[in-house]
Amino acid sequence: MEPEPTPTPPRWLDGLESAALRAMHPAVGEYVRTGSYFGDSADEASDSWRALRFRPRVLRGGGEPDLATTLLGTVVSSPLAVAPTAMQRAIHPGGEREMAAGIEATGSLHVVSSNAGTPFADIGSGPWWLQAYLPTDRETMLPVLESAVTAGASAVVLTADTPFPGTKWAADAADWTGVDLGWWRVNVPPPHPDAWARDLTPADVTWLRERSRVPVVVKGVLRADDALRCLHAGADAIWVSNHGGRQLDRAVSTARALPEVVAAVEHRAEVYVDGGIRSGLDALAALALGARGVFVGRPPLYGLAVDGARGVTRVLSDLVTELREALELAGCATLDEAADLR
Repeated sequence: MEPEPTPTPPRWLDGLESAALRAMHPAVGEYVRTGSYFGDSADEASDSWRALRFRPRVLRGGGEPDLATTLLGTVVSSPLAVAPTAMQRAIHPGGEREMAAGIEATGSLHVVSSNAGTPFADIGSGPWWLQAYLPTDRETMLPVLESAVTAGASAVVLTADTPFPGTKWAADAADWTGVDLGWWRVNVPPPHPDAWARDLTPADVTWLRERSRVPVVVKGVLRADDALRCLHAGADAIWVSNHGGRQLDRAVSTARALPEVVAAVEHRAEVYVDGGIRSGLDALAALALGARGVFVGRPPLYGLAVDGARGVTRVLSDLVTELREALELAGCATLDEAADLR
């Protein structure tokens, strides 16, 4: 008689969003979860990755794959990294400190929002980059850049798709009573700008590179022609992103935009992607389409809400475990071999 199969335990990541929303103030949870307008781009992000199919290899003799790689020269334990997100201190009292500690425990990299509520000097010793929104007066951003680089930021990520925040109907209507936002933009010297620049051009990429003296990544690219303009301006990496579906609703999914951008860049710069990555299979799909770095945004926030640094560590560790299994089942001994799975 055949032995009874061992039941597969429920996937912790599948219940994480619901658990996190219960742990957060309702307005904060709604703000994190929601997309802009009708939420079409936010809703279709994960489905776009799940629609992709692989052509696995066999008889390769590779064994367990090596996930270690580099992102702009920084050695990381895997291509999975954490995208910039605000509101971390509204989600957990430890905010960016807890987030950084959870990420550092996995040997990964993260990007710190320029809206962060924790001083850059207190972020931690793990590798991190600064995400930057530029104000109308670019020079007022210089103290933020200088303090971040002094504190250890090794690159600057220019968010290019946000001349102003996209309308989020549900989040805007939520009751924020009891939410302390006094820590908002703690690294930005007063007076805080009341608006970001709505006139960004490739010259801003060049300016950032010259003034920060660290590599510059441009985030929010969904088109080949825009990717090339970024490269010509001196960008060191291109980040395919639709801001988690939180800017222009019905913007193309990142799974759909990624191949076009990778083909245009042609190995002249590193290409990263985010948007709807919820499993190791999603990460494998991103690697197969040519991404070097695969960034996750909401899941680490949900992990932070549920269990602080330990929750963040578990999110990344579970995704890495799934990616390692998927790579081996696909016959890939290295990350580079994933590019031939499509």
